[in-house]
Amino acid sequence: MPETVQEALATLQALHPKKIDLGLGRIERVLKTLGNPQHKLPPTIHIAGTNGKGSTVAYLRAFVEAAGLKAHVYTSPHLVHFRERIVIGSEEISDDMLVNVLGRVRSANDGKPLSFFEATTAAAFLAFSENPADICIIEVGLGGRYDATNVITPACCGITPIDMDHAEFLGRDLAGIAREKAGIMKMHTPVIIGPQSDLVRAVLDSEANQAMADAKFWGADFRAYRQHGRLVFEDDGHLLDLPLPALIGDHQVMNAGTAIAIARQMQLPESAIETGLKTVSWPARMQSLQTGPLADMVSESGGELWLDGGHNPHAARAVASAMAEMEAKSPRPLILVTGILANKDIGGFLDAFEGLASAVIGVTIADHSSLAPETLVEIALTRGMNGQVASNLIDAVQRAINTGEALSRDTADKPVVPPRILICGSLYLAGEVLAMNAA
Repeated sequence: MPETVQEALATLQALHPKKIDLGLGRIERVLKTLGNPQHKLPPTIHIAGTNGKGSTVAYLRAFVEAAGLKAHVYTSPHLVHFRERIVIGSEEISDDMLVNVLGRVRSANDGKPLSFFEATTAAAFLAFSENPADICIIEVGLGGRYDATNVITPACCGITPIDMDHAEFLGRDLAGIAREKAGIMKMHTPVIIGPQSDLVRAVLDSEANQAMADAKFWGADFRAYRQHGRLVFEDDGHLLDLPLPALIGDHQVMNAGTAIAIARQMQLPESAIETGLKTVSWPARMQSLQTGPLADMVSESGGELWLDGGHNPHAARAVASAMAEMEAKSPRPLILVTGILANKDIGGFLDAFEGLASAVIGVTIADHSSLAPETLVEIALTRGMNGQVASNLIDAVQRAINTGEALSRDTADKPVVPPRILICGSLYLAGEVLAMNAA
């Protein structure tokens, strides 16, 4: 019987017990045995950063495809199916091709230690090298300098906003984190740098000089902003008047601006950028849920249901800003349904919603080391939010509906205002929601 994708992935997971083990030696060894497929890719864009990497990749893919071109795309993690991570010529990799390249990586590795991400990255490069496309877009998995993707020779690099995340691997020194992410810079290669704090910008400037990379910075060399319901992009004395992106939130204007600067560096036409901004799709990033069992429950109550996979304080602030804008236009009680991994900064995450969210419903994340919902609720109470523990997502959404309705009126004679519910805190939790919709 032919091997399944699940069997092939499970075999690779057993090769190296550490989930994350940064370094390039293992993957370089395997790629050499495979004939160095990473050197046989179409012109490649390499994207690092803490927040906005995935959205920036989504914009770039949309621009490439709007230009009538084909893209290879590598992202992580996936939300529902592993195949989402590897896009071959603008189509998700097939099960047969995925099993084939995973098996060849396993053979080339010959039983030696190799992390799961290294194995799947090698498989992606192998698939990319053997199939036609016009542009390859690669998202860094973690960090930059020692990430398994950092074996390529890019035509252009991009660095999205850098902040604290994955402290157990990258530490709590923001300057050090910035230096690690700057490790994707290559000599004489353009690098487009999105909005950064002054400290991070100074570090990236220094690293670009040392690497002799051709750096272009947000604010000095290009910028984007919302004006009169449009997105305005400026660089080198040029001004583009474009539609606002289909992805919601001011942070998406910034992500789009970084992606546009990269697209212009890659000489993609303005017409493709304009079309791509309108057609871009990136699930679990300020996604309005209209279908599925949870959405049906909320719709019957007259409420709204939103989904976002952001999981650190920087991402939370961006989402809270978008929610605050909605609140200003259409007031509703905001209820968070939150599950978050135990190694994340839940206090910093909830700080972003203080004074905005009325309550937090805590849930666990299946098959992952998530923070106990009871602890989550305790922390929410210190931020002035009501809290409840739910047994599962359906229970959580029902509690959010009931809580929102109760909070919307001070006295019995006031009309009920159905709530705005945001499921947030983890891409893994978002994946659970989307899997329920796909079932």
